[in-house]
Amino acid sequence: MMELEKEIREKAERYRDWTAKNLSELIRIPSLSGEEGRVIRKIRGMLKEAGIDEVRIDGLGNLIAKVGEGEKKLVIDAHIDTVDTGDREQWDFDPFGGEIRDGFVYGRGAVDQKGGAASMITSGRILKELGYDGDFTIYFTFTIMEEDCDGLCWNYLIQEEGLNPDFVIITEPTNLGVYRGHRGRMEIEIHFAGVSAHGSAPSRGKNAIYSGARATLLIQELNKRLKEDDFLGKGTIAATSFESESPSLCSIPDKCKIHLDRRLTWGETKESAINEIREIVGDDGRIVIPTYDRESYKGKIFKQEKYFPSWKIPEEHILIQAGIRTYERLFERSPVVGKWTFSTNGVAICGKHKIPTVGFGPGNEVYAHSANEVVPVDHLEKAQAFYTLLPYMLSKGGD
Repeated sequence: MMELEKEIREKAERYRDWTAKNLSELIRIPSLSGEEGRVIRKIRGMLKEAGIDEVRIDGLGNLIAKVGEGEKKLVIDAHIDTVDTGDREQWDFDPFGGEIRDGFVYGRGAVDQKGGAASMITSGRILKELGYDGDFTIYFTFTIMEEDCDGLCWNYLIQEEGLNPDFVIITEPTNLGVYRGHRGRMEIEIHFAGVSAHGSAPSRGKNAIYSGARATLLIQELNKRLKEDDFLGKGTIAATSFESESPSLCSIPDKCKIHLDRRLTWGETKESAINEIREIVGDDGRIVIPTYDRESYKGKIFKQEKYFPSWKIPEEHILIQAGIRTYERLFERSPVVGKWTFSTNGVAICGKHKIPTVGFGPGNEVYAHSANEVVPVDHLEKAQAFYTLLPYMLSKGGD
């Protein structure tokens, strides 16, 4: 194995500039959720250049590449859509410039998460050059619409395409740590119905804003009482939108809607979260979990309820231990084993479908969704080496 690790490190170093260039080109193509067609086609061309000829696009629009012919299935995943830029005045450089300088690649998606995608392409190239013929068929999935609805792309891959892997690597940013879970989340709406009346005689009506306001204050107190897990941390709830409707500004509002962001720790479920809200609003409010039903860039609608389960796997699990050994063999030190603060496609892969999942990605998650997003080229090099060696470490005799 030592000769293999040396060869992988050498190849990863040799291709680091190629990876950075590919990432730069991907950053230059804006790819908001539902608008990923151009970047998918670009990645397909890069995979061809890398010598990977088994490539297809599924019915939703995910790109799937394949290396090897093993009996088991290992998937390495990156979503290739991004959030928008926000206020351009907060950026010190062009968010779609893809500039490479001072050992960094700059721009929207550098960390979240086109950097992971670029490292995956190079890993595929290295595996092809090594003539990988191990225990796994390795799939590289470049998935869509994650920023809008995390996990939807993977529910489609599993339920519609029949891709059921034994293990998955998520390449979201981990600052080169080995991650084994994160909190789940769900979106909740509460609708309050009032009775309109003239604003000069409020007693004739029922003010829906007051009903919503009372519930909002009680939800603020609920946040303090939510469960806590030793690894995943505390569940949270936050009101993120408050809207009302009335016939005019001198009328009593007859409608009010609160939107809640609920983060779910271990042991919290859709049912438990809904019951907590029901205890607060009683019959005064109608509780709804919204459904995502946007068309993909291919015109496909694949509906999903906006509930995303929490997930974690034990540090002793074979996949996490293989990830730790891979890191130690390549970099001669132990990795940080941790969790994400935010949510990933893992909510579907492991949270819903119970497929063992590990996270390892270039860049620091603090840059995700922020202005001035950057990723170190050194991280890209190390990530592609990690993705290349891990299948060998998982195979028989990988120790």
